[in-house]
Amino acid sequence: MSGEQGWDRARWLWWLALLGGISFFIAVYQRLDGPAIWAWKTSGVGLLAVWAAANAREKNGWLIAAVLGFGALGDYLLDARGLVVGAVAFAVGHVIAIILYLANRRAQMTPSQRLLGWLTMPATLVIVWAMLSPAAGWWHAAIYSLFVAAMATAAWTSRFPRYRTGIGAMMFLASDLFIFAGEGAVLSRDVTMWLVWPLYFGGQALIAWGVVGTLAKEARS
Repeated sequence: MSGEQGWDRARWLWWLALLGGISFFIAVYQRLDGPAIWAWKTSGVGLLAVWAAANAREKNGWLIAAVLGFGALGDYLLDARGLVVGAVAFAVGHVIAIILYLANRRAQMTPSQRLLGWLTMPATLVIVWAMLSPAAGWWHAAIYSLFVAAMATAAWTSRFPRYRTGIGAMMFLASDLFIFAGEGAVLSRDVTMWLVWPLYFGGQALIAWGVVGTLAKEARS
C-alpha cells in the first residue's frame, strides 16, 4: 500500500461507510421512513465507527470509535425512539469527543483560531435563541446545541487536522443549526432538506478521517 493508505487496516470499510452515508440522501429526498430506512440512515456513521475501531491502536483510537458509535446510535434512536432519546445518545458522544479533543489540544494557535474557539459557543446560543424563542421549550434546543458547539470548539482547537476534523466538527454544528432553522420556520424545510444530511454526514466523515488517520499514522511511525 502507498504511504498515504498504508496505515489503514480496513480501507474497504471506509468506502462502504461513504456509500451508506452518501446514498442515504435518496431516502432524505424521497422522505422515506420505516425500520429499514432507519438502518440505512445508521449505516454511514455506524460503518465509520467500525472502521475507526479496526484502526484503533490505543486509547484515543477507541475514544473516536466510541464517539462515532454514539453518533450512529443517535441516528437510529432519533427515528426509532424519538428526539429526546436520540439527543441523549448524541450528547454522550459529544462528551466523549470533548474529552478526546481536550486531551489533544493544539500547542500553539493563531489569534484568529483562538477567537473562533472562544466565539463558537456564545454565537451558537444567540443563533438558536434568535431562531426558536419565544416558542415553548426553545431552551431544550439551546442546551443541546451547547454540547455540539463545545465539541466543535474542542475539535477546532485540538491538534488534529483543522481542515479535516476541525471543519468537520463545524459542519456538524451547522447541520444542527439548519435543523433548528427549519423547526423555527426561519428557512423552509424544503431548503434545509438539502443541507442538513450532507453537512452532518460530511462532517462526521471528515472528523473520522482526521482523527483516525492522525492516530494511526503516529502509531506506525
